[in-house]
Amino acid sequence: MEKDRLDFVNENIGKLFRSIFFPTLIGMAFNSALNICDGMFVGHGVGSNALAAINIVAPLFLICAGLGLMFGIGASVIGGIRLAEGNVTAARIIMTQAYIAGAVIFGLVIIGSLLFTRPLLYLLGCSPVLEPLATDYLLWLLPGLVFFYLQCAGMMLIRLDGSPRYAMSVQIVGAVLNIFLDWYMVFPLGLGIKGASMATSISCIVAGAMVVAYFLFFSDKLKFYRLHLSIESLRLSLRNVGYMAKIGLATFIAELAIGVMMVTGNYMFLSYLGEAGVAAFSVGCYLFPLIFSVSNAVAQSSQPIISYNYGAMQPGRVLEALKIALLTAVACGALISLGMWTGSGLLAAIFLDSAEPAFHIAASGLPLLGLCALPFALNITFIGYYQSCERATRSIIYMMLRGIIFMIPGFILLPGLFGVPGLWLALPLSEVLTLAVIALAYAWARKH
Repeated sequence: MEKDRLDFVNENIGKLFRSIFFPTLIGMAFNSALNICDGMFVGHGVGSNALAAINIVAPLFLICAGLGLMFGIGASVIGGIRLAEGNVTAARIIMTQAYIAGAVIFGLVIIGSLLFTRPLLYLLGCSPVLEPLATDYLLWLLPGLVFFYLQCAGMMLIRLDGSPRYAMSVQIVGAVLNIFLDWYMVFPLGLGIKGASMATSISCIVAGAMVVAYFLFFSDKLKFYRLHLSIESLRLSLRNVGYMAKIGLATFIAELAIGVMMVTGNYMFLSYLGEAGVAAFSVGCYLFPLIFSVSNAVAQSSQPIISYNYGAMQPGRVLEALKIALLTAVACGALISLGMWTGSGLLAAIFLDSAEPAFHIAASGLPLLGLCALPFALNITFIGYYQSCERATRSIIYMMLRGIIFMIPGFILLPGLFGVPGLWLALPLSEVLTLAVIALAYAWARKH
């Protein structure tokens, strides 16, 4: 397979960033299109209650994505530093340990979800009306979760290995297959929400298999490594897995925060506006991955450049990569905010019929939600920079601020001050406050 042949230490930073960013962005764009199409098919093919039911299950899926990205980022940062030091074997061991740890954790998640389905759904904010739909969606989603982990963790490692275009192809194949199966199972086969869930599982299996095939047959330096079966090997593996988790924890918190946003939002929208409010909020939750994906594309594209040059002790190149990433984040965030502000009615119509009460709630709320895009993009870029430089504690603190500490009080307090608009403003406020903290801390550190 033709390699991209990226030189992380000597190549021009701008050219290097572009060579990773555009394939990453294209892959993320297909994933965003998948989310939108999935919501469109379910919303028009099954109904607004089905959208609300998916929104109930979505936090669990996001937690799984967070685990995959946590180990993927952690393994990629540590592996990039080891590759810069010339220790290829250590990088391979790190990758293998990450995959084994993820497989064990995901197995436990699947077993727990099967044993405690009903309590889990009500913990996530389910209502009796939504329970049958949410149950169908959850149970048919579980078979694809392990393969979903393979895909999430593999994206960063494949880019580190020098193949961003292959990583892009994995995302495109998975997304296109999921979109087609969504349409086919919801409309021609009439399987409803169960069909949408089956489509997701099948596409996860295919994408995960492509990742495994890459490391078995096509990879350059990163390959699976046979670990020793001994007490000492187990001890070292646990230590490495713990460090990977620490480095990537901020990314897990990012996904967890989306889940917290959904659960908290589900409760608050349900209490203020009933099931129609949850359905309207689900439109915002379908669109938020677009904001997240584009911002994450910036952070993930700069990550291997920063971590590799950090390991090679090239601080000038690290700062140059950060500056380019921040400028890209500003442009992307501003465009998304503008699109959500000017096209809220069209975006709501993708998911909901204009005659439904949820449509009007969504159309009036999306412009407010869109205000979060620019500060969110900058926050994620800064957090990715700190992860790549092994400053895990700082990245975790900032992610906790934006995803939990500022956001939850916003959901609770703002509706009392501004009514229903306050529900939509909770996320933008948390992003702005976090960006202010990051900017002040960064400026203080540069002066000292």
